[in-house]
Amino acid sequence: MNSELDNIYATANDQVADFVFDKKVAGVFNDMIRRSVPGYGQIINTIGDFAQSFVANNSNVYDLGCSLGSATLSIRRQISQRNCKIIAVDNSESMIQRCNENLSAYVSDTQVELICGDIRDITFQNASMVVLNFTLQFLPVVDRDALINSIYQGMLPGGILVLSEKLRFEDDTIQQLLDKHHLDFKRANGYSELEISQKRSALENVMRPDTLAHHTKRFAECGFSHSTVWFQCFNFASMVAVK
Repeated sequence: MNSELDNIYATANDQVADFVFDKKVAGVFNDMIRRSVPGYGQIINTIGDFAQSFVANNSNVYDLGCSLGSATLSIRRQISQRNCKIIAVDNSESMIQRCNENLSAYVSDTQVELICGDIRDITFQNASMVVLNFTLQFLPVVDRDALINSIYQGMLPGGILVLSEKLRFEDDTIQQLLDKHHLDFKRANGYSELEISQKRSALENVMRPDTLAHHTKRFAECGFSHSTVWFQCFNFASMVAVK
C-alpha cells in the first residue's frame, strides 16, 4: 500500500484544527502510522495470526475503523476457513475509497463488505472475530461501553475481540516516562518539534485514551471470560478478549 510522506503539520499554523480522517490524512496514513505508532506492523501481522486460530467457518469478521484496510488484508491472507465474510467499517469516505483500492489488489475467496458509516450503528451478528485497531479512543467516552457490549452480544462463544489503543496512566511518573520515549520514537522517525506539537494540539480534543484498568473492567462487565495485553510498546498496547 503506497503512501505519500506525512508533512501535514510541517508548516506552522496560527490555529491548529481538530484532527480528522480526511482525504489529506488518507493519502499519508501509512507513513503517519509507521512513524507514530511503535509496533504497528507487528500488531497487524499478529491480527492475521489470531484470525487463523479464532475465525470459524460460516462466520463474520468485523474490522471497525478499518482505515486503509491493513487489518482486513492481514486477516484475509491468513484465514482458510470456509464461507467467512469480513465486514470493514469506517466513517471516512476517503479511507473507504483507498481501502477498496488496496483490497482490489489482492485476490481472495474471502468476501469483504465495505461500509462507510458509524461503527455505533452496526448490528453485530455471528461474529467469530472483531478488531478495533486504534479506533475506540476516537469514540466519545460515553459511547464506549455500549459499543463493546454490542460487540459481545453479537459474538459467537469462543470469539475474539482484538482492541489496540493508546493508553493513559494514572501514575504521573509512568505517564511522563512513556510519553518521553514515545516522543523520542517520533523524533527518531523524522518528525520535527513543530510537527509533534501541532499534531498533539490537533488530537487533544478528539482522542481520549482510557487506562488499562478501565479496559479490563469494561471487558469483564460486558461478559468476556478472558482478557489480557498481548503487546505493549511505550504507551501503545493491543489487547485480546475472548468470549
